[in-house]
Amino acid sequence: MNVARNEYHQDMVFHATLRGYLTGFFLSAVLTAIPFWLVMAKVLPPEATKFALVAFAAVQVVVHMVYFLHLNGSAEGGWSMLATLFTVVVLVIMLAGSTWVMYHLNTNMMPMDPHAMRNMP
Repeated sequence: MNVARNEYHQDMVFHATLRGYLTGFFLSAVLTAIPFWLVMAKVLPPEATKFALVAFAAVQVVVHMVYFLHLNGSAEGGWSMLATLFTVVVLVIMLAGSTWVMYHLNTNMMPMDPHAMRNMP
């Protein structure tokens, strides 16, 4: 009885391979080097560079989840993927809300001249 339970457990466990880790490492290094080059060489205009950085970061998060955290659609009956989707939704809401608040704070701040800033208490 104990042997059958161990075989069942061994069939359900994902075993990582050196090839998988090296593939993940290579993809992570490339997905870090390309945005670094885009920023340092000023290849794109600033708005496009920001979009490209966010896109590369999102792809790198997926690479880390697949190759290092071993998340897939079938793990634990889909609960891992559901938890991941919930996390992504919360993260998008937080980032979009924070960006919106910072933009409006920057837009609606009263402009100050240097003379008024020197006389502040």
